[in-house]
Amino acid sequence: MAAHTPEVLPAHPEKATLEGKNKFLGFWLFLGAETVTFATLFGTYLGLRHSTAGGPTAEELFKLPMVFAATMILLISSLWSVYAVMAMKRHDFKKLQLWMGVTVVFGLAFLGLEIYEFVEYVHEGHGFTTSAFGSAFYFLLGTHGAHVAFGCIWITLLIIRNAKRGLTTYNAPKYYLAALYWHFVDVVWVFIFTVVYLMGKVG
Repeated sequence: MAAHTPEVLPAHPEKATLEGKNKFLGFWLFLGAETVTFATLFGTYLGLRHSTAGGPTAEELFKLPMVFAATMILLISSLWSVYAVMAMKRHDFKKLQLWMGVTVVFGLAFLGLEIYEFVEYVHEGHGFTTSAFGSAFYFLLGTHGAHVAFGCIWITLLIIRNAKRGLTTYNAPKYYLAALYWHFVDVVWVFIFTVVYLMGKVG
């Protein structure tokens, strides 16, 4: 029986096949729909952020040092995903897996801080049903948090499923799109940090 010959990868394995290119097209359409969804949530939050129903205001609640720490964790995680893509383009599968794994760890750390933050707010009287402000706040941040959790699960499954397969022109687009998705999640958080937290502190 002839020995298995490893696939010879092109310079850009993520776009080497028609299937890979179609995945890019579908992904950008998906991101367009996601952008509209978040734009709607931001608009709702901006319209309701002063409707506190006598509860704590954003200025009283928000603790910027903790939020800034969570922001840095998420932004740095995006850097690790860039390293992963660079490793993929060098056909270094081990480094690709490593940096994707580190990205997940930082994503989980971000989620941990966000959950801790929410628990603190609830103890201070800021719940989902406390006011319109509370509902808009938790719905916006909860939707973003769900996207981070989905990204962590997606990348983890990629790492596990392809651990023995190595890098191929079939799975390269999946890694690349997962990294792009992670960047999208980070960009949305930058807007949340600015619109929700910074604007909340200045009134």
